[in-house]
Amino acid sequence: MPKTKVQELIFTGMMVLVMVYAMICYNVALNCGGMANHVFLDALRELPVMAVLAFLLDFFLVGKVAKRAALKIVNPEKDNPFLLVLGISAVSVVCMCPLMSLAATVLFQHPGAQVIAVWIETTVKNFPMALCWQLFAAGPLVRLLFRLGMKQAKGRQPAADTVK
Repeated sequence: MPKTKVQELIFTGMMVLVMVYAMICYNVALNCGGMANHVFLDALRELPVMAVLAFLLDFFLVGKVAKRAALKIVNPEKDNPFLLVLGISAVSVVCMCPLMSLAATVLFQHPGAQVIAVWIETTVKNFPMALCWQLFAAGPLVRLLFRLGMKQAKGRQPAADTVK
């Protein structure tokens, strides 16, 4: 998908916003006993901190690990290219979910001496949602929007052989 560093920054930013906002909404809903309209606004308070953290983790660490791990599982020359996308997505969730759950535990749940127990509980609650959301909603949506954005950007660039 992204072919340049700028494209990678844009794609990562888009994915982080969609994933992090949804996961914050999920956790707020869990904490207040179910989904309600206020959840969408309440989640916005945590979004700046969690989005920046997720972006830094994904762009500088997890993204690279996920690509390397997926390339050990999938051969892009022989296998369907979509398997590589699925592999990267799955490994990203496997790495990001515990890291982001730890951050949420420490920053927002005030676990006291129970930090390890609360972190594990938060990770276990978040993992199924994060994996399903990534594979079935956020991933397809962000890839579609990214492709459309890149097509539009390409259409606005003057052709290299055009004389002015």
